[in-house]
Amino acid sequence: MKDQNKNPDLKKRDKPDDYFGDWKWREGLAELMVPIVGKLYRDGINILMYGNSLVNQSPTDIMKSHRFIRRVEDSEISELETYPFLKYLETQDLSDCEIDLGEIVVDFMNENVSFDEQNIEQYIQNHVVQPLSTSTNTRPDTPKDIVLFGFGRIGRLITRIMAEKTGPGNYYKLKAIVVRKGSSENDLLKRASLLRRDSVHGAFSGTIRVDADNDLLVVNGNPIKLLYANSPDELNYSDFDIIDPILIDNTGAWRDTQGLKKHLDAGASKVVLTAPGKGDMKNIVYGINDHNLDSKDNLVSAASCTTNAIVPVLKIVNDEFAIENGHIETVHAYTNDQNLIDNYHKGDRRGRSAPLNMVITSTGAVKAVSKALPELEGKLSGNAIRVPIPNVSLAVMNLNLKNFITRNEFVNFLQFTAFKSKYREIIGYVNSTEIVSSDFYSSPYACVIDSQATIVNKNSVTLYVWYDNEYGYSVQVVNLVKKLAGIKMLRLPIKD
Repeated sequence: MKDQNKNPDLKKRDKPDDYFGDWKWREGLAELMVPIVGKLYRDGINILMYGNSLVNQSPTDIMKSHRFIRRVEDSEISELETYPFLKYLETQDLSDCEIDLGEIVVDFMNENVSFDEQNIEQYIQNHVVQPLSTSTNTRPDTPKDIVLFGFGRIGRLITRIMAEKTGPGNYYKLKAIVVRKGSSENDLLKRASLLRRDSVHGAFSGTIRVDADNDLLVVNGNPIKLLYANSPDELNYSDFDIIDPILIDNTGAWRDTQGLKKHLDAGASKVVLTAPGKGDMKNIVYGINDHNLDSKDNLVSAASCTTNAIVPVLKIVNDEFAIENGHIETVHAYTNDQNLIDNYHKGDRRGRSAPLNMVITSTGAVKAVSKALPELEGKLSGNAIRVPIPNVSLAVMNLNLKNFITRNEFVNFLQFTAFKSKYREIIGYVNSTEIVSSDFYSSPYACVIDSQATIVNKNSVTLYVWYDNEYGYSVQVVNLVKKLAGIKMLRLPIKD
C-alpha cells in the first residue's frame, strides 16, 4: 500500500547519466507534440495529461504535465513513452472525444508490455478506437447559441473558458453578452480591457478585437455582441439573429422561477442561474446530480461555488464509508458584495473592511447539499469565514463515519477516486506539503483534496478541500451548459 506521507520529491527515481542532455531530448519530443495536439484539437479531440489539457501548451508546460504524474504514481513517465502513443493517435480517424494520454500510457506500463510499435498500436485499438466505435457521443447539428446576462467575475471567466475551449467550433457559440450601459463613453473598451487583463487569473490566452461600430468583442475570432439592457423585458434575442439560446444569468438579480422566466419570454430556450435557486428549482452540481435533468427543465441553478466544491467530496466519502454527521467550515475569499473599507452593509459583519478582516458569516452551501444529496439531509452543519484574499477558498470538513478506518486506507481511496474514477474530471488531488491558496489560481476542478493535511482518528476524519471559487466554479457552469446543449464527449480511457 502506498505511503501517502511520503513527499513526492523524496521518492526514488531512475537517474539519467546526463540530466541536461536528458532534458533537452525530452524538450525536443515535447516540441514535436505541440502541432499534433493542436491538429487533433481542431478535429475535436482534446488530449489530456492526468486531467490537464495539453491544448495551447508550450513544450515546457507539456513537460511539467508529465512530471505532475510522479506526484501521483509510483512510477513516472516521460515524453519518450507518450510521444509514440500520440503519434499513432494522429493517424487514426477518431470521433470527437477526450483522451487522457497520461492515463493511457500509465495503464499500458502497468500491464508490463514492452514499448514496441505493435503493442502500442494494439493497445490504442483496444482502449481508444474500439470504445469510440460503440460510444454514444452527441453534439448539436449546429453550434448552440449562448447568451451571458452579466459580465462580472463569473461572466468574464465563462467568456474566457468558452473562447479558449471552442474546439473545432461546432459545439456552441457565445453570441451575446447583456450588460447595463456604463457611465463612460468608452464602455466597450473598458469591457474589453477587463476581459483582456485580470489581476488574479492573468492575461487572457488569446486575442480580443473591439468593433465599436457594431458593439462587438471579437474574442479568438468569435464575434460577441454587447447588448445593453437593465432587464430581460427589454430584449428579444431573435432580433439579433440569436435563436433559442441557452442563457447564463450571472447577475444574481433574479433567483426564483418568476424572475428567471423573463429570460424565456425574451427568447431563451433554457436558463442557467449561477447562484442557488429558490423554491423548487433544481440545483445541479455537474458530475454529481446532473442525471436528474430532463428535457423539460428550462430553468436550472448551478448552485454556489461552495456547494460545487463540497458536494463531490461528500458524495464519494458517503458512498464508500457512510457519513453519520459532520460540520463544514468554509474559509472563503472575500467577494464583491463586501466593502473595501468600513461602511454600511445590510448583512451582519460584512460592512467591515474585507481586505483587513476575517469576517464570520453564514453560508447556505451546507443546507443546499441536501438538494444534490438527499441522503445527507439533516446530518451536516456549517458556517463560513471570509478572509482577506481575493480568490481561492478552503472547506474544512469534519466528518464522523460509520466505521473505523486507517489514514492510509482513507487517503489511498481519495487518490484513487481523484485519478482513476469517473469523478476525475471534477475532483482534484495534491500531495505536497508546501501547497498554499495561490497555487490554485485558475484550477479547473470543482474541488482539490489536500492529502497531506488529511487527519484520520478512528471513525473521525478531517479533510481540507481547496477550490478556486471563481474559475473552478465557472468550469462547472460551462460543463452544465454543455450538458443542456446536448454535448456529450467520451473521455478515454473509460473509468467506472
